Amino acid sequence: MAAGVGKTYRMLQEGDNLQAEGRDVVIGYLEPHDRPETIALAVGLEDVPHLRTEHGALELNEMDVDAVIRRAPELALIDELAHTNAPGMRNEKRYQDIDEVLDAGIDVISTVNIQHLESLNDAISELTDVRVRETFPDRILEEADEVVLVDLTPEALQARLRAGKVYPAERSEVALQNFFRLEKLSGLRELALREVAEDVGARRHADVLDPISQLAVAERVLVLVTPEPRSQRILRRGWRSAERLGAQLDALWVRKPGHELDEVEKIAIAALRRLSVILGAHFLEEEGDSLVATVRRVVYERGTTYVFVGTPNESRRREVLRGSLVSALVRELPGVDIRVVANRADRPESVA
Repeated sequence: MAAGVGKTYRMLQEGDNLQAEGRDVVIGYLEPHDRPETIALAVGLEDVPHLRTEHGALELNEMDVDAVIRRAPELALIDELAHTNAPGMRNEKRYQDIDEVLDAGIDVISTVNIQHLESLNDAISELTDVRVRETFPDRILEEADEVVLVDLTPEALQARLRAGKVYPAERSEVALQNFFRLEKLSGLRELALREVAEDVGARRHADVLDPISQLAVAERVLVLVTPEPRSQRILRRGWRSAERLGAQLDALWVRKPGHELDEVEKIAIAALRRLSVILGAHFLEEEGDSLVATVRRVVYERGTTYVFVGTPNESRRREVLRGSLVSALVRELPGVDIRVVANRADRPESVA
């Protein structure tokens, strides 16, 4: 649910146990944060040397992917899955490094906090007042053989902070007044518990259903997006629902003929395309004078069963006055569920 619950410690325990059982285990990358108990637990496990790289005046350590692959262990322990690599590294993110290690036939145990899960980015922002910029795709959890929740009560985590077991004393007090407040930790814990419960449910569902049954109940979600940042929230909400339904996800942008995007809109569309890649959604760009007619055509071409749409904004006020978009979609798409994602008021955000 948060830093300090003991994820790295648990990862090292797993590594020690598996090594004792005779498996070839190495540390691909470890971030002990100067915690004595964690450092002590790593003793006895082979540590593959890191890459050292310079970024301005800073010297940074990164995982040496090629060195791990050359060593070819059975299992590599690789800390902080959501980490962003230093500029100039072959991969931007550590989860991409891990993909290469897995492709080489090496098993991996890694660690991550709930706030780094891409589809929960909006929920985390609303809960903590912090917009997390360092995220990883939800597919990582889907592809994992096992997801382990390292749980701790919020009160116990705060006690660890006060004891200086998570951050130095000067950082701990600031953390307790901000991200690590009791109500925020409780919310993060609830999200983590729910995520793991849904993961278990999805795995059981996949085991129970045979392929013919899966085809019989196939669902497909379509999210209507526009060139504006708020569409990212709608896309994430659509993805969460698609996951629960076991459905494919499409994102549709209907572009007016002849409309030239300004710079702000270009940035917004580029961000939506990137988010679609991260979430595994199919990004569709269609041109049409009529939004409803274009959506209707795409829905029937794609076999859509759910359509997600945001609440109207200022630019669509005229369209709303001529008739509700939602009413038109309901009328034109019989048998298709239409869901409206609330446009919550923008709030000042911190950045993490």
